[in-house]
Amino acid sequence: MSRTYARVCLLALNPTDAVSEGFLPAAERLGVGVTVLTDQPETHRARHPGVEVLDCEVRDFRAVISRISAQGPPPDAVFTNSDHLQTQAALAADYFGLPAKDWRAALRTKDKAEMRRHLAARGTDTVRSTELPAGRDPADALTAIDLPYPCVVKPREGVASEDVVLAGDRSELLRRCREIRDRRPGAALVIEEFLPGELYTLETLGDGRVRHVLGGFHTAVSKPPYFIEERLTYVPEQPRSIRDQVLAQLDVLGVGFGACHTEFVVHQGRARIIEVNYRAIGDQCDLLLAELLDIPLFEHILRTHLGEPLPDDLGARKDGAARLDYPCADRAGTLIAAPAATDVDDGGVRLAYRPLREIGERHELHGTNRDFLGVVRAVGTDRERVDRAVSEFLAAQRWEIAP
Repeated sequence: MSRTYARVCLLALNPTDAVSEGFLPAAERLGVGVTVLTDQPETHRARHPGVEVLDCEVRDFRAVISRISAQGPPPDAVFTNSDHLQTQAALAADYFGLPAKDWRAALRTKDKAEMRRHLAARGTDTVRSTELPAGRDPADALTAIDLPYPCVVKPREGVASEDVVLAGDRSELLRRCREIRDRRPGAALVIEEFLPGELYTLETLGDGRVRHVLGGFHTAVSKPPYFIEERLTYVPEQPRSIRDQVLAQLDVLGVGFGACHTEFVVHQGRARIIEVNYRAIGDQCDLLLAELLDIPLFEHILRTHLGEPLPDDLGARKDGAARLDYPCADRAGTLIAAPAATDVDDGGVRLAYRPLREIGERHELHGTNRDFLGVVRAVGTDRERVDRAVSEFLAAQRWEIAP
């Protein structure tokens, strides 16, 4: 490193694999101290012994600024990989004069209604949609709009397919809205036309000067009405026209600093954004991406927030193939049998399985990524061999859920 750093303030809600296995080890390798600010301090202290953890109402940027200021000299960076805390981290970093994402871009990517309005106002893409504010009766709101069916309803600031549901007609849409309201009484909703096409992601990393495209994934989702991500297959490069369409929409949104995970569909040569997560891809895809590309991905992200420019060439490998599968619960109940964590080197394919639910845990069925029982990651150089290794591993395992 060209400079010596003292401390990074990392904002977090619940502990994640990205922080535990990615950013904290990367900070240690860089010689950077980390202070975690969180509203769940005990869970972080238990998972991250030896790391300074401070209690803070991290959803409130004013509380974040106050907590940081009270600790003494400002840190060298304020950073988060949480969807829910990007705007707060950007505002706090800007307050202390540190490198940061534009808080406006962080807000408009998190707020799905604002993202749609902004893209439409700039003439980039218009998706028929409406916002249903908290407390407003869905029946009243739907009388004033003309949406095609099927359509999709989702929380305005949701994440990870939580309460994202397809509705085939008006009565089903009203029922779905009310079901979500029962679970999220204070949540604003977005209702928008269903965008057909194949679902992909684009993973980018920028420093405001240069932007690297790290490839992306082809995503297989569950059958309607839910959108659970069941499998992701690495796509090293999209056709130039598709890639440029997505990047143009990110430019309009103001996205260009740090990591970004963008989900979009491709239909008849047109790329249309589903949502933008202004952070690194999650659910262990980030860990796989670092291994696949053979680059210090988490260090690059932290260095960007520390003010260091990215290299013009990351030196990423270009011959990789990879796939992730997520065994999912198909019913509510208690997990009574499941494979343990496993690492296998299968003839040039490195496969890792990590459980995401402990044996003995009881869960309801959510229709979201919270139904994941585990994750299988496989990396190699031959797509067919990677696919075969994952399929054979899954066929040999057993997950059993008792009522």
